[in-house]
Amino acid sequence: MSADVFPGQPRILVAAGPDAVARTAADVFVAAVSGAIGARGIAHVALTGGSSATGLYRELVRPERSAAIEWSRLHLWFGDDRIVPLDHPDSNAGLAIAGLLGQASGSGQASGSGQASGPLRDHLHPMLEGVDAGAGDAGIVAAGLYTAALAEALPSPDGIPRFDLLLLGMGPDGHVLSVFPESQALRVGAPIVMPIPAPTHVGPAWPRLTLGPGVIGAARQVLLTVGGAAKAPTVVDVLGPIWDPMRLPAQLCRIDTATWLLDPDSAALLTRG
Repeated sequence: MSADVFPGQPRILVAAGPDAVARTAADVFVAAVSGAIGARGIAHVALTGGSSATGLYRELVRPERSAAIEWSRLHLWFGDDRIVPLDHPDSNAGLAIAGLLGQASGSGQASGSGQASGPLRDHLHPMLEGVDAGAGDAGIVAAGLYTAALAEALPSPDGIPRFDLLLLGMGPDGHVLSVFPESQALRVGAPIVMPIPAPTHVGPAWPRLTLGPGVIGAARQVLLTVGGAAKAPTVVDVLGPIWDPMRLPAQLCRIDTATWLLDPDSAALLTRG
């Protein structure tokens, strides 16, 4: 299928390096949250993990940015996570707890002991909250609980939760969320939240829980952050003329509501006009 029938055209930004990427992501985050709160009185954001999340959290807890966010009106969800305890180093939710709740200033959610408390912790919704990550049915149980929580809290046109901002990263294989190439999550009628077996081609090799890719098109705004030279060939492939999201799920982010935030390494192979 040719490029002229892609769903839309994302905005593509290339930031000067990791610090600039983090600052730009934080600016997008603050603007999206402020706009949602101004329009609807509440904001729902789905977080991601990895190095892009670390930089984003560092920027968001700076006093000038933290003060610009109405944390008590912000709900933070997750697009995917590994099925591990919250205190495990590979937990996306654990990364957010450490990076946001333990550090944020001016929002009343960090105590002197470093334990999270207050409105932001109440509004942060880990996918494995209250679930024994070591249980054999942890993925199924967590998927059911998260599906119900999303349905209760978010508007869901056509049964798909609509986030004000969906944060994504992209793997070197072109996956987004934990939706890998040829994943069952890409099939028509796949659940909104579903467990995914541990991948064997990328790490870390933990079973995962993911939102279905339908949330990408439903979101009011998508921010896809991609960094590193190893992903440069995939960026070119995903932005190329052949439409094949079963092979390259990140192509689902080729929509008008998406911003692609690249660093110079990941953008190095793009043709410049």
